[in-house]
Amino acid sequence: MNRFRENRQQFFSQIKDFWHDIYGMEYALFDIKRESSETINRIRQATDQIGHIFYKSAALLRMVDDETLLHLGFPTEAHSFIRLQTLPVESVIARLDLVVTDEQVKLLEINADTPTFIKETFFVNGKMCEQFEMQNPNEGCEDQLKQAILKAVTSSFRTREKYEASNIVFAAHSEHEEDKLTTMYLQELSRLKSQYMDFNHLQLVDEPILENEEVVLPQGLYDRSGEKIDVLYRQTYPIEHLIDDEDPITKEKVGQSLMKLVEQQDLAIVNPPSAFLLQSKAIMALIWGLHEEEHSFYTPEEHNAIHKYFLPTYLDPDVFLQQGQSFVKKPSFGREGDTVEIFSNTGKKIAEDIHKTYKDELPVYQQFIELPQTMIQTEQGPKQAHYMYGCFYINGKASAIGIRAGGQITDNGSYFLPIGY
Repeated sequence: MNRFRENRQQFFSQIKDFWHDIYGMEYALFDIKRESSETINRIRQATDQIGHIFYKSAALLRMVDDETLLHLGFPTEAHSFIRLQTLPVESVIARLDLVVTDEQVKLLEINADTPTFIKETFFVNGKMCEQFEMQNPNEGCEDQLKQAILKAVTSSFRTREKYEASNIVFAAHSEHEEDKLTTMYLQELSRLKSQYMDFNHLQLVDEPILENEEVVLPQGLYDRSGEKIDVLYRQTYPIEHLIDDEDPITKEKVGQSLMKLVEQQDLAIVNPPSAFLLQSKAIMALIWGLHEEEHSFYTPEEHNAIHKYFLPTYLDPDVFLQQGQSFVKKPSFGREGDTVEIFSNTGKKIAEDIHKTYKDELPVYQQFIELPQTMIQTEQGPKQAHYMYGCFYINGKASAIGIRAGGQITDNGSYFLPIGY
């Protein structure tokens, strides 16, 4: 074992409940990228302006007809659900993925519904800054995150005309270490009286159970002790997966039944339904289309921000083919680079992710932008890697920042690269 690997393993072994290696592969780098305060400020300023545009666009999306929602990739089963606004903010924890160079900041996409990369940026980044004797750009962000969770949970049960949530459950699929430990980190950070539970241990009652014409078990979601759940915190469980979830025995669509409980105010969930409304990458095509039309829905200042930070995005590749521009094809609800393809200015495919999980999703086409590169230190030695910034948007405000480093397509095999002043 080389000295660098020894030091890395020793450092990360001191951080409780963290997945510094994933599937036996190096994930968190024992390295740090030096950033200027100017760069950090530029990223946060861009995030605030981009986030504002997404949130404003959500109001428009609630008003469009079902056909338009279908055109944007939203399944019919989710239409009434995603029009709900159960919290004052559209998303409690969202993350923007950005390309940052000396010249510009450009948005690649937003994960408004179930972003991960949380413990890395809000907690581990600070530990790495201490190790390298640098200032943590994310100082104070963990408290911002805690307050957002508390506010979201409190607001969630108040919208159901309750002033005390007796049963708050943080849930994840426990077989996925990152999902489980991320959810447990948020639960611990919140200091709420709550419990962690695997999704498989939850029981859904979609219609009241009667005995002698009396209700013995009201409809709702129940924990493994048979207690009704007031608030379900589902940080890592995407709504687009939930829609298709079915009971393995009865084949009943339990995911859709759960969404009905939320609609009927028998259950509150965080992130709220409105977070899924912004999850489709087709929203970027809608925003760009309104911008190209110089539509009055956006103010002149907002049009300037779209021009400055957004990449041209469409629902077909025609514009790029006509203009001879390189472009990226992305699934509307894809994650972790899965199913992403890159095309040259002649329309020839030049790179693709090997996974094709989302091949049946509505595709969007976005102008290609080269990710910048940097040297990173790994257990195998120094490597040249492309990198992308993730900036969190917490309760409508820019927050913690981190870097994913790897290939031109940022996928599940990318590294976490801490940053410091």
